[in-house]
Amino acid sequence: MVDVKFIVELRRFLSLAYNRLVRKLTTENLWLYILKMLGEKSMYAYEIKGALKERFGITPATVTVYVILHKMQMENLIRVGKAVSFLGRPHRIYYEITEKGTKTLNQGRKFLEETIQKVS
Repeated sequence: MVDVKFIVELRRFLSLAYNRLVRKLTTENLWLYILKMLGEKSMYAYEIKGALKERFGITPATVTVYVILHKMQMENLIRVGKAVSFLGRPHRIYYEITEKGTKTLNQGRKFLEETIQKVS
């Protein structure tokens, strides 16, 4: 006889495990996505937030994006590019990827590719 409680608990566990994997590979590692985008063009923080949602389906809080950008800047993965002001509005600070950021992005990609190969 099939233990229904066991099956329900197993499904719940698998769902939690999958959701944890998605969270770890998205919202908990936004630096990877941000470096990808900054490798294509300079962007300002709010633009990055919108592009994360549009391109990757990730919707972090605005403050999260600013915190991550600050940490990335402290780690020398990105740098402040230009600051632009439009019609009396506050400056938009554009961020650019650094050489270290490009190397780190490539290392991250390689690690993910190797991981996929191992579990395939």
